[in-house]
Amino acid sequence: MSETKLTVGSMFSGIGGICLGFEQAGFKLVWANEYDAKACITYRENFRHKLIEGDVHNILNPVEDAGRVDVITSGFPCQAFSVAGYRKGFSDPRGNLFFETARFIDEIKPKAFLLENVKNLAHHDHGKTIKVIEDTVRNELNYSFIQFILNADEYGNIPQCRARVYIVGFRGEGGFTFDPKLKKGETSVFDDAELYKCSSEFKVPQKIDLTVNPWDLIDSDKQLDKYYYKDSHMYHTRLDEAMQNPKSIYQWRRIYVRENKSGVCPTLTANMGTGGHNVPIIRDRYGIRKLTPRECFSFQGFPKSYKLPAVNDAALYKQAGNAVVVPVIKRIAEEIRRVLELNQTKI
Repeated sequence: MSETKLTVGSMFSGIGGICLGFEQAGFKLVWANEYDAKACITYRENFRHKLIEGDVHNILNPVEDAGRVDVITSGFPCQAFSVAGYRKGFSDPRGNLFFETARFIDEIKPKAFLLENVKNLAHHDHGKTIKVIEDTVRNELNYSFIQFILNADEYGNIPQCRARVYIVGFRGEGGFTFDPKLKKGETSVFDDAELYKCSSEFKVPQKIDLTVNPWDLIDSDKQLDKYYYKDSHMYHTRLDEAMQNPKSIYQWRRIYVRENKSGVCPTLTANMGTGGHNVPIIRDRYGIRKLTPRECFSFQGFPKSYKLPAVNDAALYKQAGNAVVVPVIKRIAEEIRRVLELNQTKI
């Protein structure tokens, strides 16, 4: 094992889910950038390295203003590619933030990168959006493009239905072709394996058993009254009628109540912070209530030691919904680390 830790810089870091996963995998966090002021409050509660708060466009010289790192991570804003959004893709300014990630990679030239986004990115605009991203990565930046989709309950031992697109790339290997038909964790033999050594060696994480029960992450004690739907609440009757299975987790979906019948928590969304819409709902022995912000963070794989600052619940729900599943990131980060340390002489 290398005595000097590999370094990471994080773009669109949010509250640091990707950062935490890389830190748990043995990387050294050097810098992060985040625009949302309240997310920055949460980030600073939990990390002590350099946080550049503000618009990424204002970081004119990434090498001087941020710093060189071995790996760049980017959870660039996903709304433009989300099935919940307007599907504008690169015509939406938020989608164009991918090109800021490309600018950082081009100038800093890390050994590798990790991109994370919503599952729909892989199919948006009949595949045209992901093709633009791939062409940029492979042909303009000369990095490999290894794309895969992992769900939290299958790859992170976290009982939440949360599938996300992940893209890994290694420097100088733009000519590498990844076969997405390969099984997770399967190693292929390429004629040019030596030329594209890092990419050829990289293995997509395999499925693991889900051993964590959703109710393991739910506090059995009575919560504050504000989380409960009282008898007088306008939705109480409809919730009471629909929520017949005390072991299921439900969601209020504007006009109906949806039960998650797969036995896991429904996907947490950023709009949980806008009036409570989409916050998962349970029936405990005290009544019908929303999951608390802390419980939502637990369903993203954040440990109990992760600090939640004194900001309003709306901000915390939004932060949880925008976050990544930490254990999934950790598994990907461990593989990136393994490959980079194995090929130190090459890179």
